[in-house]
Amino acid sequence: MEAKKKARKFPDTLPDGWREVLRAEAEKSYFKSLTKFLREELRSGHEIYPTSAQILRALQSLDLNEVKLCILGQDPYHQPGQAMGLSFAVPNQLQPKPPSLVNIFKEIESSLGWKWDRESSELLGWVEQGVLLLNTVLSVRRGQAFSHRNKGWEPFTDQVIRSLGAREKPVVFLLWGAAAQSKAALIQKHHFVLKSAHPSPLSAHRGFFGCGHFLAANQQLKAWNEEPIDWTRINAGTKALL
Repeated sequence: MEAKKKARKFPDTLPDGWREVLRAEAEKSYFKSLTKFLREELRSGHEIYPTSAQILRALQSLDLNEVKLCILGQDPYHQPGQAMGLSFAVPNQLQPKPPSLVNIFKEIESSLGWKWDRESSELLGWVEQGVLLLNTVLSVRRGQAFSHRNKGWEPFTDQVIRSLGAREKPVVFLLWGAAAQSKAALIQKHHFVLKSAHPSPLSAHRGFFGCGHFLAANQQLKAWNEEPIDWTRINAGTKALL
């Protein structure tokens, strides 16, 4: 009988670039406390979103040297069937779509003169083009927004952002909301940083709508002789919809 394979643990579940810069985090006290907290949440019967297998999906989907642009949000969606480990993304079959995601597509529609089909929402087409979809906090308890803040995720995602910010090849950063904007100090000056209000209905009218981030990001990528992001390519393996 073939020996049962031992389940891989962090950081071995990450691609090479992230594994190298994040390996030391596993031994730090904050990370050990975070892992203990997550285990206790599950042991107590709480549902955590996204699933354990998807918590690090943003990093598993795109290695450090593949990132052209980073969209930074706050924490995952906290209702069943929504969070999938990529900031703002939800499964295509989910209806209705979360209001924050709807507002993101409203801004893209306004900027590009394009019409969203109101079904495509997994954002894997963006990931394939080099967009890192990251939150400052990577898990949440069901039905309780911000419930996993200050439990250890912030220093971890700080190191993710710091590692991107230390890269010689520049990255476009879109920082949406106060939690994301607070990370600007971790990013070195040769990168391109855009800030706005969060796309949540509570704040979208205070600076997210009309921010022009999707066009401005592409203008900067072109200035660096990088291929711009096709924001209409939402699903994995799809062609442009515009």
